[in-house]
Order: sequence, then C-alpha cells, then structure tokens
Amino acid sequence: MTSLYSAPQTLEEALAALAEGARPVAGGTDLVVGARQGKAPLPDAVVAIHRIDALRGIEKSGGGLRLGALVTHEQLVADPVVRERYTAVADASAIVGSHATRHIGTIGGNVMNASPAMETGGPLICLGAVARLRSQSGEREVSVEELFAGPGETSARPDELLTSIDLPATAPGTGSCYVRLEYRKQMEIAIVGATCLVVADGDSITAARVAITALAPTIRRVPEAERALTDGDGSPDAARAAADVVAAASQPISDVRGSDRYRRAMAAVMARRAINAAVARARGQDVPIPASSALHGAVE
Repeated sequence: MTSLYSAPQTLEEALAALAEGARPVAGGTDLVVGARQGKAPLPDAVVAIHRIDALRGIEKSGGGLRLGALVTHEQLVADPVVRERYTAVADASAIVGSHATRHIGTIGGNVMNASPAMETGGPLICLGAVARLRSQSGEREVSVEELFAGPGETSARPDELLTSIDLPATAPGTGSCYVRLEYRKQMEIAIVGATCLVVADGDSITAARVAITALAPTIRRVPEAERALTDGDGSPDAARAAADVVAAASQPISDVRGSDRYRRAMAAVMARRAINAAVARARGQDVPIPASSALHGAVE
C-alpha cells in the first residue's frame, strides 16, 4: 500500500493533517527503520514536519531551555548550555544511533517513539522536562515522565503534535549523568541504562533523581534510590548502596541481547557509574561527554 504524504510549512497545516488521521514524521529514523524491519507497516497517511520552522531551535525560556521538537541530537550535543547545565541530555544524545542518525534524528521523534530503551528519556525525566502538545483544539503540557504510557506508547492523543520540550532551570550545584552498557560505539541500543541527577551543597547531597532505561516497560524513576542518596555525602559507598537499590527495583526481561539476571547485575554497575559521575560533576569535576565512553571499562 502506498501512503499518502504531505510536507506542510506551517504548524496549522500539520495539525489539520493529524486531525484527519495522518501520522507525523520528522527525521524518520524510527518509523522508516521499523517499517523496513517489518515491525509495523507505514501508516496510510504521513505528514512530514521537517519544513516547519516553528518547531526548530533551542531557546532560553523562564530560566531554562525550550527545545523545539525538530532539534537534532547533533544540535543538543553541540549546545554549550545543554553541555553545561543539562549534561545528562548531552551524554544521551551523543550516543544515539550513528553519526548519521544524530544528524537527522530529532528529540521530538525520540520522545514520541517512547521506547523503554531510548537514550534521552531518563535524562529528560530526571531534569523534570515538560512536553508541549498541540492540536487544533488547543495546547496542553504534560511532564515527560507522565507522557510515557508503555512500550512504544504515549499519553498523547492521535491528533496532538509534540511541538517542544521545556527544561526547567537547574539549581546551583546540580550535576547529571547518563550512562549505558556499551559493546560498541555506533548503532547500539541500550541493554541497560541509568541516569542520575544530584544537587550538592558542600559535602551533602540535598536532592537526587535516579531513572532506569531498558529495565522496565517504561523508563522510570527509582524513588528508593533517590531517598538513599538524599542527605548523604555522595561517597562511593553511598553510590554503591543506592545502585544496589536500583538493581533490586529493576524489572528486566530476557531476550537475545541479554538475560534478566545479567541485566539486573549490570543495572547496579551502570547506576553506580551514573551516580558517581553526577556527584563529580556537581562538585565541579570534569567527566567528559559522553560519560558512557569516558567510563567504559572503569574499575568498579
């Protein structure tokens, strides 16, 4: 079957197409690849949004940043504010797919694909990111954490388009990190991933957020690990204790890429690396981006 295709230049035209049942596509790195692999057929109607300038750009907004849905991973990695204040997002975007994928693939497409193994999900959740959804009937905001409804599913309606993602201002002393288990440097899909964000005040960790990737039906936070870190000293022993909590809270599956037992064991390792790196960054120490590559083979 040949799909109907349109490529409007205005948001209003795109929303009209969605109201009639079309499915949006930006870089196409998920939709097209999935169709080629036989995972899902192309929809009957596709609306390409790559020509809509209103969906582009990284802008300062209310002390934070607004990421247009068409911002690419390559742009995120290169942005100095993202690298300095939202470092976990840079960690994640730097290892999405290949160089070609990062050049074409967008943050909006990554989020709306809602894979439990997506790289940017954990960082966005830990940073308190908010998705802005538009339809012909209006606009609404939903936290990225609440947007993920299941594997490949979001709480957005079929007629809603993700227009931007808002990153709130970060507190002084914030450090964040995303790491995944790596076997190769390109075209990898997370088998296990962990994100940590901490706020440090001297020797004390005053706030913490921890999220797991590819270890549950959706990317989600681990409140028990966050409580284990908060009001502690951020020491390696504290990181190890919180990481063990992360492993216990994981719900991994077994498949051709790894057993549930292996994934749970690696959950502790990845969480420990993410926590230690986030604490180091919060205290002004340099951990190169992406942290996964910088910490690969680290002695535990």
